[in-house]
Amino acid sequence: MSREWPKVEYKEEGMRDGIQIEDANISVDDKVRLLEALSDTGLKHIVVGSFVRPEYTPQMDHIEEILERFEPRPGVKYTALLVNDKAVERAQRFVPPLTIEEREPMLAAHLCDVFPRRNYNRSQQQEIDAWPHIVARAKERGVNAGGIGVHAAWGSNFTGEHTLAETINILEREHALWDEADIPVISVYLGDPMSWNTPYRVEEYLTAVKERWPEVHQFHVHLHNARGMSIASAYATLRTLEPEDTVFLEGSFGGIGGCPYCGNGRATGMAPTEDLMHMLEAMGYDTGVDIDKLVDCVWMLEEVLGRQTMGHVSKAGPRPQTPDRWYDPNMPFVETFPEARHFGLGPEVYEGQRRPWKEPIRGPQRPDA
Repeated sequence: MSREWPKVEYKEEGMRDGIQIEDANISVDDKVRLLEALSDTGLKHIVVGSFVRPEYTPQMDHIEEILERFEPRPGVKYTALLVNDKAVERAQRFVPPLTIEEREPMLAAHLCDVFPRRNYNRSQQQEIDAWPHIVARAKERGVNAGGIGVHAAWGSNFTGEHTLAETINILEREHALWDEADIPVISVYLGDPMSWNTPYRVEEYLTAVKERWPEVHQFHVHLHNARGMSIASAYATLRTLEPEDTVFLEGSFGGIGGCPYCGNGRATGMAPTEDLMHMLEAMGYDTGVDIDKLVDCVWMLEEVLGRQTMGHVSKAGPRPQTPDRWYDPNMPFVETFPEARHFGLGPEVYEGQRRPWKEPIRGPQRPDA
């Protein structure tokens, strides 16, 4: 790499955060097909869904059947969102291939009091009131590290913009509880369920956190994309942090995703995995992901959903960097989205379009044309 970037741990959320905002009638067959196709792309961590009550998230109603039927791939870490002890109990019989993650316990609260009431039937104060119990339980278990976090860090569709001072205040209160328990804080989580992130403010927050707690080197940044900022904000995250840091990023193939309680519906989206992997590769990261296979997954997803998704690399293709991928200088007009898929489907998709030049196009850069 031309410069040293922080380490990236990437989590594919399409089957969980993505599917949860889509049609509840997507068949188990299609979900299994999508999950197995994603498993063949080189992605290392895939969230298969969530163990939740179907009356709240009906799209997750058949999570057990999916896990019974799909064929796991070696080298892929499969996890699920487990919101409580009951969910952990349900998930246990699928271990393996499911991994039940045991990360450091985290203290967190939403800066917006409205959103957790809509999403969890809990107030911000109830979240804060739970902190001492979390710390006490961690101490009883002999936990040697903790995390601090804020949801709706940059703003809320229901209460407006949130300030850096508000975020730091919550984080400091959380940190103080871990300090009292003599448990070191090793990670910071900044969540953005309602898409208020912008590159400048992400950089501002991360810089402030780094200055306040230089010993912290793990950063979880959960970005949504309703306003088109998630890729730029992910880049700002990588620019701001140091090589000794680890960034935990999340996205979804096709950019699908969002909570039905945030107010933006399917327009919420996440960073499209194909776009983010394309950016990371261009920065010098070795993602191990086959972008072509990932694009095929997005096309399969669009077929299942019956609509286009919001990513870009699946529409225009990755940059053709080698001669065998360069476009034909004599290809005709390409105007439509289906014609633009020639990068993966071949020249048949644009046959019959116009070629207004008088003779074949050749030049010193393309004598082969």
